Amino acid sequence: MRRKLAAGNWKMNGTSAALSELQALADAHNTAGVDVLICPPVPLLHRAAEIVKKSAVTVGGQDCHAAIAGAHTGDSSGEMLKDAGATSVILGHSERRTDHNETDAAVRSKAEAAIVAGLNAIVCLGESLQQRETGVTLEVIGTQLAESVPSDATGDTLVIAYEPIWAIGTGKVPTLEQIGEVHTFLRTQLVARFGGETGSAIRLLYGGSVKPGNAAEIFAVENVDGALVGGASLKAADFSPIIAALDAA
Repeated sequence: MRRKLAAGNWKMNGTSAALSELQALADAHNTAGVDVLICPPVPLLHRAAEIVKKSAVTVGGQDCHAAIAGAHTGDSSGEMLKDAGATSVILGHSERRTDHNETDAAVRSKAEAAIVAGLNAIVCLGESLQQRETGVTLEVIGTQLAESVPSDATGDTLVIAYEPIWAIGTGKVPTLEQIGEVHTFLRTQLVARFGGETGSAIRLLYGGSVKPGNAAEIFAVENVDGALVGGASLKAADFSPIIAALDAA
């Protein structure tokens, strides 16, 4: 049985004052029937890890470098994130792929490094609006999956997050049928590549304008094992109902 995961991506939001929201979330979730993860900006990561260490909440990074160390100004390695208290790291988010020209090969290298460092790699996939409208969504997703995911990934080291680019932060959400189609496709591809046991153990998250009001219906879709949440994860009052909906699904 795959354990469900509610993951929050704070992106480039939050200063020290935002840690009060994390404290509120940790206080509300001393125990949880699902995994709960918050990925704050790197400057907050160590303090965030200290806040949540006695709760059911864990923290992660939003990116890592493929190298262990070296002359890479401004970057952080998987080992550094782990040392700061991270359990996971988001990789290949569409904003990274677009803003930093990250390729599938680069995402794969980062995922390999994250796994070696002992982090759970959350690899993001997703199509643009143009790709959706021209009917090539599954082709795009299939290529990203094949080329971004390490060959030695397991259910304990990898999570896949499907985030249609056109739904991130826009308020637009694919139909439940569209979400189900992609998640079923992803599960089929994972089983074909890794075999039934591993392919069935890798968790699949949906991300893109997930809110308390639509979370329950999204979590009812087959092969949706949780969510990667952006804006609604910034406030405990918004994220807690999403966690509760996942726990009840």
